[in-house]
Amino acid sequence: MSPRAATSQRPRTRGSDGAALVPTVLSIGPARLTAGLDRAERLDLRAHQQVHGPIGPLSLRALIELAEDINLAGRGGAGFPFAKKLRAVADAVERRMLAPFVVVNATEGEPAAWKDKVLLTRAPHLILDGAALVAWALRAVEIVLCVADDGVGERSLLAAVAERDLPVPARVVRVPHRFISGEGGALVQGINGLPHIPPGIKRRAAEGGVAGQPTLLSNAETFAQLAIAARVGPRRYCEVGDRDGKEPGTVLLSVTGSARHPAVVECPTGTALADVLDLCAVPSGPAVLSGGFHGRWLDMTTASRAEVSRRGMTAVGGSLGAGIVLPISSDTCPLGEVARVVRYLAAESAGQCGPCRLGLPDLARAVDGIASGAGDPAVVRAAAAGVKGRGACSHPDGTAAFATSALEVFADDLARHARSGDCGRPVAGVLPVPTAREEAGTHRLHVDWSRCDGHGLCADVAPDLIRLDGNGYPALLDAPVPVRLEQVAAQAVAVCPALALRLAAAKR
Repeated sequence: MSPRAATSQRPRTRGSDGAALVPTVLSIGPARLTAGLDRAERLDLRAHQQVHGPIGPLSLRALIELAEDINLAGRGGAGFPFAKKLRAVADAVERRMLAPFVVVNATEGEPAAWKDKVLLTRAPHLILDGAALVAWALRAVEIVLCVADDGVGERSLLAAVAERDLPVPARVVRVPHRFISGEGGALVQGINGLPHIPPGIKRRAAEGGVAGQPTLLSNAETFAQLAIAARVGPRRYCEVGDRDGKEPGTVLLSVTGSARHPAVVECPTGTALADVLDLCAVPSGPAVLSGGFHGRWLDMTTASRAEVSRRGMTAVGGSLGAGIVLPISSDTCPLGEVARVVRYLAAESAGQCGPCRLGLPDLARAVDGIASGAGDPAVVRAAAAGVKGRGACSHPDGTAAFATSALEVFADDLARHARSGDCGRPVAGVLPVPTAREEAGTHRLHVDWSRCDGHGLCADVAPDLIRLDGNGYPALLDAPVPVRLEQVAAQAVAVCPALALRLAAAKR
């Protein structure tokens, strides 16, 4: 199937900080979620109905059967079967005799994710159609629409809610634009007025979510896909996509990184990833990050034979995740790019459990070490193993998978860094790593090695920031001290008996 552009090249939408841009929308094959976007910047209710046609309510049984017939899985990353979610919520409602909530997760806290923001800004009624179907079938008490506080899509969504009648009341909730804020538990916490971080224990939203009541929570694209399927029916829906029907339909991909034409691409499942990369004019390079910052690296040869589906990406060692595709070019240092991301992920953690609070900074230091040529890949693997399966959410596991897959794909670069200290290429910043507003500080810790005697007191005072290496000397994270830890850093400086540690302004 040959790729083709199917949408306009209108000006892109900026967030409230004026930085992030919603990329162009392109398609391969028939456009479904992106239908009509070649003719309008945004589909209001009238244009939406002209493009997609009418839609009516479905019973709970019919909605579950539809989700099963099309094998609908969540499009937010985990890929959980949607029919199972519907059944779990329905069972909890019957057992507890409480009306449920419907929560739409359109937060997209990952820096490279844009597909849900495109739906919010340009096709918001598809999301509302799907949410309305579920709310009507479950007899929900409210629809809660969660968006990031970066300003992208909120105005469009509010306008869409005002343009139509929904079966139940709906409200829009702003969520801090952080990596972990869109995690299911964190989202429910925030809606309930608690901090937007994952809870200390894992809790199923179906059993006790918003206000402690049964809650169906899913990603924005998932609701939009449900709206398409309800209109065309399962047979027509399954005519597009995966040949054996196990993952039919289309997917939305956010393609950025080194792509010359960054875009959100709609394509049928089973599409060759090579076609997507060609459509976005990706230059030759060493690798592609599949699935985003919690995903896995694929060398370019492997990526060229991958198919866009969960099974297809998994078959070659990759990940579809939340539909994020990040190629990197040959003119940047891949290990430097990886180190930037791991530092960012370590800073983005909630800091409430050991694997995040202590383990991820350890992992970041280990990756910094191999990027500088002085570290050992075995230390990276050990640090990654130390956080797997131990966190309150999936953040430690996803970060560990990202780091360890880089060791395999960039083995030649590891060898060059070990020999020469670097690979001769600058770190161009191809992977989108923002400066977290709440976390990024303006100072760094520095050690005067002519004074340091390896007392180790600094590591006792500031374990989040300082570890001792194999010889008992401090190893520091190569990043500014987070604002929340600046007082701790100052205490570590104060206890150093040799006056070897200092906190100085970071170079801009």
